[in-house]
Amino acid sequence: MKKIFSLLTGFLLILLVAGCGEENTQIESKPDFQPPVNKIERNADDKILMAYFSVPETDNPKNMNLDEENSTVIVDGEVFGNTQYVAQIIQQSTGANIFRIEPVTPYPTNHGELEQVATKEKQSNALPEISAKIENFDSYKIIFVGYPIWYGDMPRILYSFFKSYDFSGKTIVPFITSGGAGFANSINEIQSLQPNAKVIEGGLALNRNVIQNSEDDIKNWLKNLGF
Repeated sequence: MKKIFSLLTGFLLILLVAGCGEENTQIESKPDFQPPVNKIERNADDKILMAYFSVPETDNPKNMNLDEENSTVIVDGEVFGNTQYVAQIIQQSTGANIFRIEPVTPYPTNHGELEQVATKEKQSNALPEISAKIENFDSYKIIFVGYPIWYGDMPRILYSFFKSYDFSGKTIVPFITSGGAGFANSINEIQSLQPNAKVIEGGLALNRNVIQNSEDDIKNWLKNLGF
C-alpha cells in the first residue's frame, strides 16, 4: 500500500511541475486586461515604486532550450526575464523607482532545478528571505508589483515581500506574466496579506508568447490607468 501511495504521489507531482517558470495552460494572442480598469487617483508629487520578481533562466541568448525561450526576452543580444522586461517598460514610462525582489539564496538558473526548489517552497509554504530592503518605503504612494505565476499562485517570495512591509493607505498595481493562467487567485491573496491597501483589479496579465512585442500594449494599459 505504501508503494502504491508513493507512485500516485509521484505521478501527481509530475503533473504539478509541468511548467514552473511560467505556467503553460493555454496560448493567448493578446494581453489580458481585467475590466474594469479605472484611472488611479493620484497627485502629481506621489512617489511611485516598481517592485518585481523575475528569474532569467539563462544569460546566454544562444542555444536556449524551450523552457528558457518561454521565460525570457532578448533585446539587442541581452537576456531579460519576462517580468523583468515588463517592469522596465513600466519604470521608464512612469518615472518610478525600481526594486528587484531577490532571495538571499539565489534561485538556480537551470529550469529543472528551479522547478524542484519552487515545488518544495510551495509545499512547505516557505517564506524565502529577501536580500535587500526598500529604502524609504513609507514615502511611496503607488506601488507596481510584478511577478510570474507559478503553479497557479504567486511565487512564495512574493508572500515574503508582502509580509515585509505595511502597505496601508497605498495603491498596489499588480501585473503578471504566465503561460495563460491569468492572475489565478493572486489578487485575492495580495488583498488578504495587505487588507488596508487598495489593490487595483484592472491588472495586466501578459502571456509569455506575446511579451517580446508587448511594449505598446503595456503603455496603453498605463494610459488607461492615468499614466
